[in-house]
Amino acid sequence: MIVLVAGVAGSGKSTIGALLARQLGWEFEDGDDLHPAANIAKMRAGEPLTDADRRPWLDAVASWIDQHNAAGHPGVIVCSALKRSYRDRLLGGRPELRMIFLEVIDRETLVARLTGRHGHFFRPELLDSQLAAVEPPSPAERVMVVDDDDPPPDVVREIIRRLGLARPG
Repeated sequence: MIVLVAGVAGSGKSTIGALLARQLGWEFEDGDDLHPAANIAKMRAGEPLTDADRRPWLDAVASWIDQHNAAGHPGVIVCSALKRSYRDRLLGGRPELRMIFLEVIDRETLVARLTGRHGHFFRPELLDSQLAAVEPPSPAERVMVVDDDDPPPDVVREIIRRLGLARPG
């Protein structure tokens, strides 16, 4: 199984994804590390990415998923997957993929989280472009929506439980 943790910038994808991978003993990949250099330069300059900018990045995320699945290695990867078309692209033909979407929390919390992290190329002033672009998952999608208001260990426990990965007590 591959688990993709999605959500807007500041939603806690990397924190939740890394903790989930550690709890499960699975490999972790931060999808931000798969962005082409041109995307990183754009975001560092405060320019939002376009759908065309995101295509090669989504392809790189899909490739990571496919390589791990082909090798039989479970893993956790994080990727914003803001739009339904992005989620459909990643989920299509990948029954082993489980997608978790961290529910959008209030803007103030997102801003606080983004301004509190240092050394990341995503600038806090880009948040509004993500909030404008995000299409929350519909019930028809193969996406599990999880509330991210609780502390990360609690969120991870809930994800493990809902994925059916919890060991019987």
